[in-house]
Amino acid sequence: MEGRMTAGGVAGGGAPRWPGIEEAIRAGRAPDAAAISDVTGAVVELGAQGAAAENALLREQVLGFGPLEPWIAMGAVTDVLVNGDGAVWVDRGGGVEDTGVRLSPGAARALATRLAGLARRRLDEAQPWVDGVLPGGVRLHAILPPLAESGTHLSLRVPRHQPVGVDGLVALGAVGDSLAGVLRRVVAARLSFVVIGGTGVGKTTVLGALLSECAADERIVVVEDVRELAPAHPHVVRLQGRMPNVEGVGGVTMVDLVRQALRMRPDRLVVGEVRGPEVREMLAALNTGHDGGAGTVHANGLGEVPARIEALGALAGMSREAVHAQLRGAVQVVIEVGRVGPARFIRAVGVTRWTGTEVVVDEAVVVDGAPGEASAGGVLGARPSGGVRRGPGAARLDALLRPAEAALVASADPVARTTEGADASEGARPAYAAVSDRDVA
Repeated sequence: MEGRMTAGGVAGGGAPRWPGIEEAIRAGRAPDAAAISDVTGAVVELGAQGAAAENALLREQVLGFGPLEPWIAMGAVTDVLVNGDGAVWVDRGGGVEDTGVRLSPGAARALATRLAGLARRRLDEAQPWVDGVLPGGVRLHAILPPLAESGTHLSLRVPRHQPVGVDGLVALGAVGDSLAGVLRRVVAARLSFVVIGGTGVGKTTVLGALLSECAADERIVVVEDVRELAPAHPHVVRLQGRMPNVEGVGGVTMVDLVRQALRMRPDRLVVGEVRGPEVREMLAALNTGHDGGAGTVHANGLGEVPARIEALGALAGMSREAVHAQLRGAVQVVIEVGRVGPARFIRAVGVTRWTGTEVVVDEAVVVDGAPGEASAGGVLGARPSGGVRRGPGAARLDALLRPAEAALVASADPVARTTEGADASEGARPAYAAVSDRDVA
């Protein structure tokens, strides 16, 4: 059997050796179940307690995350990072911190290569970087030297609780009840929208929650480079990109996938992250009857969105004028996810407006958040200093949402009221509460 321990492994006083399993690890493969079960079968040689410990260690080193396992298993940790010098850093929601653990160059590279194999991806000199998803949903990125000058870099994004629908966002404190109603109507009205924000603020989490609100009879086709979205919906079709092989063939790009998705009768076309020339196909699709589409875009504010999409369009050979002409009819709503300290929340909802020469994004609903008292979890969060207020685009958002709900109740809807004269001491539940721990993809 490939996993058989060498005879001198224990009797000689050294660590047990499993040549077949070690060979599989070096080749980037996961040993089969028979090989792993052979460890358990070594009870006679190791004793019951020793066999159990060896079995647990083997699973950690072969099927788990090796020396990073304790942090992956820690509920509060959302990111585990290994730098080129071997330093291990983690993020528990309040920023990265040094664990004090150091991996040798060989150990870091071996771990990255093995994890890439578990994600069914290549990582070697010919393909020195990798993106993938590991069992359990952990997102992997690794890059080897000399691209990373100081050594192997490894980034693991750990999925935590995924909210189910907008109610899930409310339960997490990522949005208040009244703003949640606005988000539901954006989906119900089949408005095309993008979720924006900086790195790690929760764009994918918010997008997944909103897609969970889609009607059950709608067919959602999701295009992603790496699988991240997890909407709670009965009819989701997933397309995922692929890197070329060592000969440079067989690659499948996001552009390819968007084109294929349009032939699959989507009721909603979703691009998990728009970050390249696929923006051309997406904008064209949303302008030709595929309403209700969605995606995420990396941008740090509503006002940056047109310029960001313009830059992506340039990658596809589109002129500035062509981008804005397409964007004019393609996207109606922009949802901004922001961050104040450790708190991540939906900061604003904006609407697009055509000026005659270009598209701009106006604030329609804005959450005034500022560092405040500790939340129930004991972590500083963001409390609304002025509640939810109207922005310049509120009237346009009113008009866009009327098909979803003909009669708006002014006293309960943040778009149809202002916060002028509101008394924060009245004891009413705030329209917006803070998220105190990160649960993003």
